Amino acid sequence: MKEMEEADVLIDTYGRVATDLRVSLTDRCNLRCTYCMPEEGLQWLAKPDLLTDDEIVRLIGIAVTSLGIKEVRFTGGEPLLRPGLVGIVERVAAFDPRPQTSLTTNGIGLRRTAAALKAAGLDRVNVSLDTLRPDVFKSLTRRDRHKDVLEGLTAAREAGLNPVKVNSVLMPGLNDDEAPDLLAWAVEHDYELRFIEQMPLDAQHGWKREGMVTAGDILASLRTRFELTPEGTEERGSAPAERWIVDGGPHRVGVIASVTRPFCAACDRTRLTADGQIRTCLFATEETDLRGALRSGAPDEEIARVWRLAMWGKKAGSGLDDPSFLQPQRPMSAIGG
Repeated sequence: MKEMEEADVLIDTYGRVATDLRVSLTDRCNLRCTYCMPEEGLQWLAKPDLLTDDEIVRLIGIAVTSLGIKEVRFTGGEPLLRPGLVGIVERVAAFDPRPQTSLTTNGIGLRRTAAALKAAGLDRVNVSLDTLRPDVFKSLTRRDRHKDVLEGLTAAREAGLNPVKVNSVLMPGLNDDEAPDLLAWAVEHDYELRFIEQMPLDAQHGWKREGMVTAGDILASLRTRFELTPEGTEERGSAPAERWIVDGGPHRVGVIASVTRPFCAACDRTRLTADGQIRTCLFATEETDLRGALRSGAPDEEIARVWRLAMWGKKAGSGLDDPSFLQPQRPMSAIGG
């Protein structure tokens, strides 16, 4: 315990070191994806509960300069809805040492913001797009914004936010037949496609393991049209996606199989929610409050100590393989993907 408190890294009792920080900037979103939230939306966090821009930058600064964080991913909700986003990115990119910076977005606002984000220091983006069919997009998201996402993807590529990664979730009876078409489209446009198994993070708690589209289902569908060669564990490292070389290369496709092929043993992530809570895992049911420490005047050293202690208690796995698994009470929009 004493070694943990004196370390300049975020290490847990299993020897895993967190170097990747996911920062949720808001719980709000301008889509209503069926696997995330109900059509009427959610009760959003009150503005006083949200971290301010200065508080976010200070916490990231502590993580980068005192706790060994090397990568910062901005998430939501939808992070492009955060008014101060460009300024936050610019300030984080100015840290020494400079972390790698990225953004996970639904892409709707990228057409107007991609160039500014690149100029501010953002390195790359992940864009969520589950279908190539506008009618299916409308069914999945309850919004008619498919064209905006495609334009956002083009803007990101033209701004140099590369590699542009596209995240897709396949849902039974809606878009589970689109895997080969999505990969052909991604190869044509030079995007890196990653399929993500649907996870139990919906606000309605309607997720069921039975009937979900698994990594095995996705790979079987892709192999009807493409030759896939495993990239190998050395190339993967701690990345959540297993990757395959498509038709001999150079393009790759990834599958993030959080449910059927968990990768907890290699996890290097720590998560900061929009209201200043530390989560050791996306599926954690406990949180550690940093906002309270910040607003009570705690010095950086004390905040770092609290953060280290939270990560020291990180569990061995997500618990998804346990029949008694309890879904987190807070939906994905509140804790960041």
